Amino acid sequence: HVQLVESGGGSVQVGGSLRLSCVASVDTIGRHCMGWFRQVPGKEREMVAQVQDDGAKHYDSTAEGRFTISKDAAKDTLDLRMTSLKPEDSGMYYCAASRNYCYSGLMYYEYNYWGQGTQVTVS
Repeated sequence: HVQLVESGGGSVQVGGSLRLSCVASVDTIGRHCMGWFRQVPGKEREMVAQVQDDGAKHYDSTAEGRFTISKDAAKDTLDLRMTSLKPEDSGMYYCAASRNYCYSGLMYYEYNYWGQGTQVTVS
């Protein structure tokens, strides 16, 4: 059974930085397509960043250049470094894992496992 636990959220000023971390069950990171999603009330979860099995990374256009996703399969951790934060970056951030073929267009409903989320507030 795959478990994902996020941490690192909080309140930050505009222009500030945060690092989100996701600790996964053993052998999860190396065997799944991994992503970070953001959700705000009333909207669907949106992919912010994704790292594929081969290490290829994809970012939402709003995150490109400001966010960096990284994984450590040996430690089963997934990080999201966020810089130059804006109010529109606020939301609940979720770590997710998918058993499906990994490509940049993978939708949130194609991810099989989710963490409980960590709140990010930028003001």
